[in-house]
Amino acid sequence: MNLSQNYTFWFCVGSQELYGPQVLDNVASHAREMVEGLNASGALPFPLTLKPTMVTGGMIRQVFNDANLDPTCAGVITWMHTFSPAKSWIRGLEEYRKPLLHFLTQYNEEIPYDDIDMDFMNENQSAHGDREFGHMVTRLGKERKVIAGHWKDPQARERIAAWMRTAVGIVESGKVRVMRMADNMRNVAVTEGDKVEAQQVFGWEIDAYPSSEIAGAVGAVNDSDVNALVDEYYSLYDIILDGRDPDEFRRHVAAQAKIEIGMERFMLEKNYHAVVTHFDDLEGLQQLPGLAIQRLEEKGYGFGPEGDWKTAAMVRVMKLMTAGMKDKKGTSMLEDYTYNMVPGKEGILQAHMLEICPSLADGRQAIRCLPLLMGNREDPARLVFTSKTGPGIAVSLIDLGTRFRLIIHEVDCRKNEKPMPKLPVATTFWTPRPDFKTGLEAWVLAGGAHHSAFSFDLSSEQMADWGRHMGVECVVLDKDTTIKSLRQDMIVGSLYYRK
Repeated sequence: MNLSQNYTFWFCVGSQELYGPQVLDNVASHAREMVEGLNASGALPFPLTLKPTMVTGGMIRQVFNDANLDPTCAGVITWMHTFSPAKSWIRGLEEYRKPLLHFLTQYNEEIPYDDIDMDFMNENQSAHGDREFGHMVTRLGKERKVIAGHWKDPQARERIAAWMRTAVGIVESGKVRVMRMADNMRNVAVTEGDKVEAQQVFGWEIDAYPSSEIAGAVGAVNDSDVNALVDEYYSLYDIILDGRDPDEFRRHVAAQAKIEIGMERFMLEKNYHAVVTHFDDLEGLQQLPGLAIQRLEEKGYGFGPEGDWKTAAMVRVMKLMTAGMKDKKGTSMLEDYTYNMVPGKEGILQAHMLEICPSLADGRQAIRCLPLLMGNREDPARLVFTSKTGPGIAVSLIDLGTRFRLIIHEVDCRKNEKPMPKLPVATTFWTPRPDFKTGLEAWVLAGGAHHSAFSFDLSSEQMADWGRHMGVECVVLDKDTTIKSLRQDMIVGSLYYRK
């Protein structure tokens, strides 16, 4: 699974011909220096491509439509060097469909107090041009990111870099295809949803296959490929036999290797990027996919259990947004299991039956093979570990019947107080913000699911930007959340986003 993308972002500078050719030459020179400096800084995950200075409505429209059609362009960053009459931007903005960032910056950092004159004022009118352009984008109802700061400011560069990852998540969302193995878990509400509307809003294609068809691809995997992958497993992970015969244990592990190879080949052949399984429908499979799914997630595939295609797609999008990130800590599907309510030690134990992504692991993982009550199959092999610690976000996309809502909860992950030797699954333990009780109440009032797409590497701001671009209601739960403010926000959201 290749997560790398060869994207670029177009840097478009606004001006006009009123001040003469020398000013336009200076604008172009300044813009070129800025783009070269930003690219050389090493702060941006994707390069900027400078476009000719935008001075006419026809030119602006052409550039925006070229951006729409260029598959390597993931978004446009605009900056108004001088005053740029915003009516010139209307048609281009109306026809533009990709992410947009308005950078409120200026070539010079400080006002040249001793030398400033009207010629300087006319040429360096970013404060004027920004407001003219910003007014028009607001009037058109165009979603965009606004970032203020000097172009050499490290904080501004960091925010642009974060937005770039969000923009890639927006562009890539339209390519996500989810393979559902069988249907949703019976009588479960939160994993349901309108798949047609999801394709309209997010661009996702969600298709179902009978488990027997996928099992056929698994069965076609030859023994030599399986043995080679098992050997790889044994070199990468510790082996905890739990009293099992070593040969029997290896046969159980081999079943997962066969599932990993067969399932990935099936998805590659049919161009799927995320997978959903259901433990009640495993026709033709020896085990519930556990270790196999964990490995696929680590490669960049999205995953959702019990038919949860929304979580599977979100995990895939979030993995794409973090692709190539230096020192990243991990992204995975997680599920709320049980509370610790001891005062001062409150938190929620996150896990799942088998399928937590090893990218979260703190240290070396181990393979265990123990019974599973669900699935009516032989004991499945799985990777066990405890996760890294630190701040993260839990994301839940829910279908309210009339619209989608994206819930983004800031959480703090910490080590379990004690080992849990009898719990043979990967675990994470977190405390929700702003505090345990308020966080629990807020998540439930917002309608959050028991599955979430979790990441150590993305911020609530990035995911809220993604959701707003998609046109869905975003509820952010953070250190400032109160139940009163949340209720008010959801009332406003229900009015604003209703159909």
